[in-house]
Amino acid sequence: MAKLEIFQFPTRADNYGVLIHDPETGATASIDAPEAGPILGALARKGWNLTDILVTHHHGDHTAGIGALKSKTGCTVYGPAREAGLIAGLDVEVKEDDTVSVGHADAMVIDTPGHTRGHVSYYFPEESVVFAGDTLFSVGCGKLLEGDAPTMWQSLSKLAGLPPETAVYCGHEYTGANCRFALTVEPDNEALQARAAEVAANDAAGRPSLPTTIGQERATNPFLRASSPEIQARLGLEGQPLDVVFAEVRRRKDQF
Repeated sequence: MAKLEIFQFPTRADNYGVLIHDPETGATASIDAPEAGPILGALARKGWNLTDILVTHHHGDHTAGIGALKSKTGCTVYGPAREAGLIAGLDVEVKEDDTVSVGHADAMVIDTPGHTRGHVSYYFPEESVVFAGDTLFSVGCGKLLEGDAPTMWQSLSKLAGLPPETAVYCGHEYTGANCRFALTVEPDNEALQARAAEVAANDAAGRPSLPTTIGQERATNPFLRASSPEIQARLGLEGQPLDVVFAEVRRRKDQF
């Protein structure tokens, strides 16, 4: 089976758009639709025709382009069933363990609520890639806007349980700021120190630090590392439930 081609590009202020393309069938999906113009430009640049949009959650910076793209291309829009009433133009409602196909490539839908009530992620196991929207960021995670800490911890744990080589594409590029925060809660983490230096060099050169990988996030992302003795000690939460430790990390990030 031909491998998916993946094209990432900036859009809006700090979103990243992603197109995935099956060269065997010509099928092309946009992961979310932050705004139509940059997506249409990316399609033209690659010579691809949009067939699908895979929506992770209902926020406007992930859905604003759906109407124009659907009108222009006739694409099919997939999105979380729990947010169906909030996503205009949704054609197919999806939930945990559903399968969405882009040409010959099959994605498993993973329910990852916490940032929003019905957020989903799309995992392509044969391609070793997951599109995590605003649940998991590079060295970070989404704010708890419609969920609580135990819910988000469960969602992040699902993603952390994917194979370490899995590439992670996120909805936003916040890696530099996330590294600066992460070093306040786990400053002696050598993998994090190295990651922060790499990201600083990328930022200086105008390069994105996305995609990341599940393995890299397990090693450096404090929101996945609630079991770290250093983090627990710095927070004064030794031996506490992991979702409690996570909640305190999230609280501190909100105030950082």
